[in-house]
Amino acid sequence: MADDPYKALGLGKTASQADIKKAYRKIAKTDHPDLNPDPAATERFKAASTAYDLLKDPEQRARFDRGEIDATGQERQQQRHYYREYAESGDNPYRQQYGNFDDLNDVFSDLFGQRAGAGGAGGGRSSRAQSFDMRGPDQRFTLEIDFMTAARGGSTRITMPDGSNLEVKIPEGAHDGQTIRLRGKGGAGMGDGGPGDALLTLTVAPDPDWVRTEDDLEITIPITIDEAVLGGKVEVPTIDGQVMMSIPRGASSGRKLRLKGRGIKGASGQRGDQYVVLRIVMPPVIDDELAAFFEKWRETHAYDPHRRS
Repeated sequence: MADDPYKALGLGKTASQADIKKAYRKIAKTDHPDLNPDPAATERFKAASTAYDLLKDPEQRARFDRGEIDATGQERQQQRHYYREYAESGDNPYRQQYGNFDDLNDVFSDLFGQRAGAGGAGGGRSSRAQSFDMRGPDQRFTLEIDFMTAARGGSTRITMPDGSNLEVKIPEGAHDGQTIRLRGKGGAGMGDGGPGDALLTLTVAPDPDWVRTEDDLEITIPITIDEAVLGGKVEVPTIDGQVMMSIPRGASSGRKLRLKGRGIKGASGQRGDQYVVLRIVMPPVIDDELAAFFEKWRETHAYDPHRRS
């Protein structure tokens, strides 16, 4: 805690009582824990509350200025400290942590509007019977989804901290780091203030078969040696199901073929492309007939793929 309560409020010792109240209200409006979750803001607010508790009373302020009490309100010679012990005790935690109740009511009245309680006819108002309305805080969570749910869209069920279950719709083409807002599923509001929202940040689990680059997809498929030499048609998986794709004659391992519009649906509504990488897989057994064929073929058709042109 600051040793100088004036400094905690951003004031000098010549400040008026009105200046002190104005400075405290200004800090409360920006740094109160219900309005600003930043730990640094909470510490500033605690220091300002303690300072205001001391300086709002002209008699206490005068005693501090004369050096009779310190910044906590305790006697310099440790005399008559029972008031401060009560103020800091577990029975009265709000004075130190959240500031003076009536003064905070005035702050929130400015921010959110004040309503008189029962019996407030005639324009009179009781500070204890009044309340303020404030929207509940947003709550952030991380949700991991599988690759296909992100690519195709879908839904998943989650359990909230209060134990309730929610079904969350995942949009088609969802990506890593995308945030889904669930309106009204966050923290509870105060007074007539509605609840905040739940913000789900998506983490897309990697898939062993698929590689995604923005809205394009890539998958590697095996082909036989005869398909590589002679060409043909093979089944290829896409996120929409199997499709037939033509393999050109003389295809090499590593060659990429494009399936236009078979990728991920982007923000514009257009879909990216899918690239199919070919990988030649040799037969499990090289029999004598195959070996004899290639021995004869090599005698008259040998070539050197290692030589750079």
